[in-house]
Amino acid sequence: MQISSQQTLPASQDNAWAALNNIEVLKACIPGCESLTETEPGRYEVLITAAVGPVKAKFKGKLGLADINPPESYTINFEGQGGAAGHGKGSAKVRLEHTGLNQSVLHYTADASVGGKIAQIGQRLVDMAAQKMAAEFFASFNRQILLLHPLDAVPPGTTTAEAGRDEQAGLWARLQRWLRALLGRN
Repeated sequence: MQISSQQTLPASQDNAWAALNNIEVLKACIPGCESLTETEPGRYEVLITAAVGPVKAKFKGKLGLADINPPESYTINFEGQGGAAGHGKGSAKVRLEHTGLNQSVLHYTADASVGGKIAQIGQRLVDMAAQKMAAEFFASFNRQILLLHPLDAVPPGTTTAEAGRDEQAGLWARLQRWLRALLGRN
């Protein structure tokens, strides 16, 4: 299976790179991630609960980073075991492109192979599950970036003073919306 796509991120290349290398951000964004632990620099163990069609399982895996070129690119090598549900192995090339003051584009190409029950349910369901997980990851990742770097959400062309005022006003407005939602008021 090969998946290639790109995603526009609401952050500078440097801030996007920092978020992509932040374990806490990744744990919060990877769908079904129960744990992500660095075992040595650039090496991780991960535990994920995932569903592919009718097959749902916990996958224990290993991730490794290679060809690291900050803040532009790296390769992620991965393998995982899901017991009777099956196994997966592959790699993903990730590249960040600077596209503006507060924007970058993440390009990725992943090659993966699966075996066991997962392979038996059909390529179409596997592809759909992978696309769904990618969409969920990027929705969460974009939210996390904006929480970590709210100034990245400032429109290009805004001065630093305007950005500071807008950020304070924006944070206050978000806090008010959150409180209204929490209290059940519109």
